[in-house]
Amino acid sequence: MRRLARLAVLLLSTLAAEAHAHRVIVFVWDGMRPDAISEEDTPNLAALAKRGTFFADNHATYPTFTMINASSFATGSFPGTIGFFGNRFWVPGAKGFDAKGAPSDYAAPIYTEDYAVLRALDDHYHHDLLQAPTLLERARKAGLKTAVIGKSGPAFLQDIHEGGTILDENVALPLAFAKKLAKAGFPLPANTVHAYDPDHFQLEPDNGTPTAQLPLVTLKDGATSDASDGAGAPPTASNAYLMDAFLSYVLPVEKPDLSFVWLRNPDSTEHLYGVGSPNFHLALQAQDALLGKLEAKLKELGMDADTDLVIVSDHAHSNVSGPLDLFPLRTIGDGRVGRADADWGYSVSGAIRLADEMTRAGFKAFDGFGCVYAPVMSGLRADGSQIHPTRFDDDGRICGKPGAYTTPSYKIPTDLPSDAFVIAPNGGSEYLYLPSHDRARVVEAVRFLQSREMFGAIFVDARYEHIPGTLPLSTVRLENKRSPDIIASYDFDAEATVQGFKGTVYTSMSNERGMHGSFSPVDVHNTLIASGPDFRQGLRSELPSGNVDLAPTLASVLKLDLGKTDGRVLREAVTGRDGAGLAVKASDIVTDNATDLKVLRVDGTPMNRSSYRFILKTKQVQDAGKTYTYFDQAKAEHL
Repeated sequence: MRRLARLAVLLLSTLAAEAHAHRVIVFVWDGMRPDAISEEDTPNLAALAKRGTFFADNHATYPTFTMINASSFATGSFPGTIGFFGNRFWVPGAKGFDAKGAPSDYAAPIYTEDYAVLRALDDHYHHDLLQAPTLLERARKAGLKTAVIGKSGPAFLQDIHEGGTILDENVALPLAFAKKLAKAGFPLPANTVHAYDPDHFQLEPDNGTPTAQLPLVTLKDGATSDASDGAGAPPTASNAYLMDAFLSYVLPVEKPDLSFVWLRNPDSTEHLYGVGSPNFHLALQAQDALLGKLEAKLKELGMDADTDLVIVSDHAHSNVSGPLDLFPLRTIGDGRVGRADADWGYSVSGAIRLADEMTRAGFKAFDGFGCVYAPVMSGLRADGSQIHPTRFDDDGRICGKPGAYTTPSYKIPTDLPSDAFVIAPNGGSEYLYLPSHDRARVVEAVRFLQSREMFGAIFVDARYEHIPGTLPLSTVRLENKRSPDIIASYDFDAEATVQGFKGTVYTSMSNERGMHGSFSPVDVHNTLIASGPDFRQGLRSELPSGNVDLAPTLASVLKLDLGKTDGRVLREAVTGRDGAGLAVKASDIVTDNATDLKVLRVDGTPMNRSSYRFILKTKQVQDAGKTYTYFDQAKAEHL
């Protein structure tokens, strides 16, 4: 029987090898904006875009978070289909540890960019965290070898059930691979020790911390990043280590047929220093150099002619800022915010703490975080005064320890009131959960959001029926038994310019200068480029495409059965496939008006507006009798 089993495995592998001739490497540039491709910063990427297929109208999945789009890459579907709502969502009752071996607090919304947290969540959901098959699982079922390398969380999510080679910023899996990598002379991520019993595995004494990042350079307040800094992109050394491990060991030795390499630049640098900052350009240059090394290694190994190389970003990225008429851009000098400079200044606003805003309005609201000190990004008026003045907790009774703060603690209480909202802060969009599911309370919260300038499109669970000025979560493929009660995008200005790049957005991440997650067209329209023997060369496709289309397209190329997906095969770009007959139609979905509102600006001044609505812009592609919808943006209007 054992011999027959071995023969069956050999036959399956042989048939798989005959079924496809090309390996696939997906290289994710986290947070890469298409308009950041240039001959100056990214010459290798610019050349690839001209050589292969450039998808000029690609769409990230909304909400435009990393982990949401990681799940779309993994499955080819939207959150409503697969029930996954990362980056941060609320799962009370789950249990487990994080990558550092510390117990996770699931009483508060949990951050999912962590392999150990994802393991715990998968256990909590009875090994059904993603309610759809994944591309990598189906690839291995067909006898192919897989590998994922890179950023903690999204890389691991591609292989949630751990059947292939995995190396992320926290761990090397499985144990046999970790040992082989160490034997080959590579250091391992320092947190790998927490993944294994110490009797079976220990790091070498000189292992070091190969995935450590450069520390943040701040202004003299110790909280706000110095956006003028040019010391280097924080993830560059870690990214270089991960790519070196892939190119020097995983690719030539493990020989994966399908690989995901997911690296932090430019996203982490954009978050910390902003789009267009000096370190942003250094991040692009460092990422492009790694692309050059990848292409050179493929050529060296004789793999360049039979490898499909896909460059994709999970989302694009905006600068954080409120309205520039209230908060003029400012220079930075000597570690401090300086004079107003509308042409080449940096933002001094845009951070919103919804739990605090709702509490001030009379709601019970908690976000799981303690005191926050955001003296600049919560807003400096034109006269230099702070919207949220700095206060001091002298004895630790408010914040748990003495120090400065601008908003107090909103940690989840042990006895959470049933009428309290739990907020999962996610940057450009917010998740609101109400344990009681009281419709009247939800309506009150929706009207509060509609009456504040800083909030954009609002989507509500179907159990609440229609609420004026909203759309159901299902409209944007977000309806699931695990979904929040309310999902609200922060407002944006797609035309406002900071450091030479258009697009600003509010955020819930208090001191970050760059953000995504909103329904801004800037966040939504991300990068997708495909080159290799299975893709048309020299094509600029103007047809709508999306991150949900990647998995079904790669499954088609690799001749895999991925089952039913929300995405389509991008046949207009695949060699040997007929791209004719694809019809595109644009349409707007306009909500009805929410009326009798008292609308306030972000600084608390009245807007002289009394109603709210939003417009969802979509495109539909008709393909073989099926309709595929792409969501371009959703913009609120106060009238």
